[in-house]
This record gives sequence, structure tokens and C-alpha cells, in this order.
Amino acid sequence: QVQLVESGGGLVQAGGSLRLSCAASGRTFSQYVMAWFRQPPGKEREFVATITWSGARTYYVDSVKGRFTISRDNAKAMVYLQMNSLKPEDTAVYYCAADERYLGRNREYAYWGQGTQVTVSS
Repeated sequence: QVQLVESGGGLVQAGGSLRLSCAASGRTFSQYVMAWFRQPPGKEREFVATITWSGARTYYVDSVKGRFTISRDNAKAMVYLQMNSLKPEDTAVYYCAADERYLGRNREYAYWGQGTQVTVSS
């Protein structure tokens, strides 16, 4: 079992940047594929990005390509989401997720954090 805690959310103006962090504990971090999802107000939770065990491969939803970067530091058991050129439509609760398997945009990740709020003002 692994526990996940997100941080770094907040209020930012359109065009600005935020860096989200997800701290993992409980198991060997490198055994997990990591992902970020988000849930805008009144909408379903949606896939944002994922990164494989060693960080060799990343995959993003089209709406964030070129703006967001997912990364991980296995020595620190951390995964990050650097968000640049933020838009109001990026406003959502952002969730960190983990699974021992590669699931891509599949929502069936075994472990989830509690989320961190990101609000982008126009």
C-alpha cells in the first residue's frame, strides 16, 4: 500500500504557473506508475498526465500538451506537475494517482491522494 499527499495548489492568474507535488510513502516508489487527474467543478474526473516507473515515458491529455510537464524523483518518492501558461479552464481539484501497472488514462489506479485545488482567474 502507498499513501499519496498532494500539495502546491492555489490561486493564479491566467498565463501564470504552478508546480504541484505529490509525496508518496509506504512502499518502494519506483514500483509505481504515477499519474495526475483533475476534476473541474461540476464535471467528471479526467486524466491529465502519467509517467512510467523510471520516468522514461510520459503521456498527456491533448489539452495540456506543451503546457504541463510531469516528472518524478524516485529518490525522494515525489512526483510533480509543472503547469505553465495556465488557463481558466485548468481550474480543478488535481489528484495524484499510483498503480504498479501502466494504465495510461484509465481511471482504475489503485491509489489516490485527496487532491489539491488549483484556481486560475481570468
